[in-house]
Amino acid sequence: MMSADAPLLHFAQVSHAFGAVPVIADLELAVQPGEFVAIVGPSGCGKTTILNLCSGWLTPTDGAVHRRGRSRTVFQHDGLFPWLTVGENVRLGLQHVAEPAARTERAKTWLGLVDLAAFESHYPHQLSGGMRQRCELVRALAGETDLLLMDEPFSSLDYLTRLRLRGELARLLREQPRTVVLVTHDIEEAAQLADRVVVLSERPARVREVVRIDAPRPRDLTQPAVVTAVHHILTALGLEQDEPAESAAASSGHPPRS
Repeated sequence: MMSADAPLLHFAQVSHAFGAVPVIADLELAVQPGEFVAIVGPSGCGKTTILNLCSGWLTPTDGAVHRRGRSRTVFQHDGLFPWLTVGENVRLGLQHVAEPAARTERAKTWLGLVDLAAFESHYPHQLSGGMRQRCELVRALAGETDLLLMDEPFSSLDYLTRLRLRGELARLLREQPRTVVLVTHDIEEAAQLADRVVVLSERPARVREVVRIDAPRPRDLTQPAVVTAVHHILTALGLEQDEPAESAAASSGHPPRS
């Protein structure tokens, strides 16, 4: 049994293959309670496989995945039930609230946090993509969830809607803290939201670099910490050339590291 101060999620030398195709190799990763970790890497490198291992839907070929608590997953395309109203969908995440009246009131409060209270009786097909994704977010956060797993949740939305929903997520997590693992191909999104960004190699995926962002959320795209993190991530992926320390410091507004 894991101790109370152990990581909420721990990949211990995890490898995974689909048949003869290796996807993940010797992955070591620990996620602490309350931490927001983003995972980025080349297309097809195994990011979604890692998320499925996090949730327990997959068992690793080698190594072990240790988890504590309950998890929920927010997918790229919302998982709302189309035959239920917005309010009914959110109440599904509140099954731990025994009293129906209290469950309804709690759902209204959550919907109010994302400006959807007026749409409580609407069905998912009557909402825009961004509204459906906001509903999906509050349904996931409303439950007694220790670990929130996010599989490119905003990638199907337009750029401005993605920016708004990043801000919504940062605000919701400030009010209702959770441990989050986010898989994304959007480097800016990772740098805006995460405490740590794990950069993966080509398949079979290994940890190429871990980039830490020590700045409070919400963050603007133009903040020095975000700009610097984006540069480091792109450099780790081989998409930018590393700058001399003096040049990078001048562009970020920070002195060079000694």
